[in-house]
Amino acid sequence: MLTAKQHELIRFIQQRLGETGISPSFEEMKEALDLKSKSGVHRLISALEERGFIRRLPNRARALEVVKLPEDSVMGSSSPSPANDAVEAVVTTKTAAPEPANDIIDVPLHGRIAAGAPIEAIEGQSSMPVPAALLGPGEHYALEVSGDSMIEAGIFDGDFALVRRTDSARDGEIVVALVDNEEATLKYLRRSAGQVRLDPANGAYEPQVYEPNRVKVQGKLAGLLRRYH
Repeated sequence: MLTAKQHELIRFIQQRLGETGISPSFEEMKEALDLKSKSGVHRLISALEERGFIRRLPNRARALEVVKLPEDSVMGSSSPSPANDAVEAVVTTKTAAPEPANDIIDVPLHGRIAAGAPIEAIEGQSSMPVPAALLGPGEHYALEVSGDSMIEAGIFDGDFALVRRTDSARDGEIVVALVDNEEATLKYLRRSAGQVRLDPANGAYEPQVYEPNRVKVQGKLAGLLRRYH
């Protein structure tokens, strides 16, 4: 049997998931339950998780999934739960909109990518924390930029490119392009005269032109992170 606040919280989370497809932020939960601090929300979520009512989704800060709703009444309340309380709610968040700006998402970090002549994109096992506000819908990964061919687009050596995984893009978009299934590069995508052109953003570099079957789009630039030393 859940306490009144636990019952109120899981109802609020389920309502928000049904409306928007994403779980509410801790601040929204605090305000909805009229709690004084977020620590109270943490305690309620931990209690619901221990009892198997909710589950925290991996690699998504504060992303919650409602596993089941309570069948019984709230402790100290005479109001019965609706008849459909036992129905399990499964929420898909993979393509959800970005969560509030104070949320952090761990995205895979797949090594380095050339912003000059193509180099091999190194697959890595690490990840990096990224503010959710920098990302849009979809699955994302990060690549460390190597080279200076995109400096006129504000992309510098050592930056981290945040990439939304996709296999298609429009002309003029900055993409991660895989050439001959071996080398990856970050460039503007153009199509002209039946060929694919990968354009740099630096007058010192020439465009790279390929037959369409030699180039595969592996993602589109969604954002950048930069370290200042």
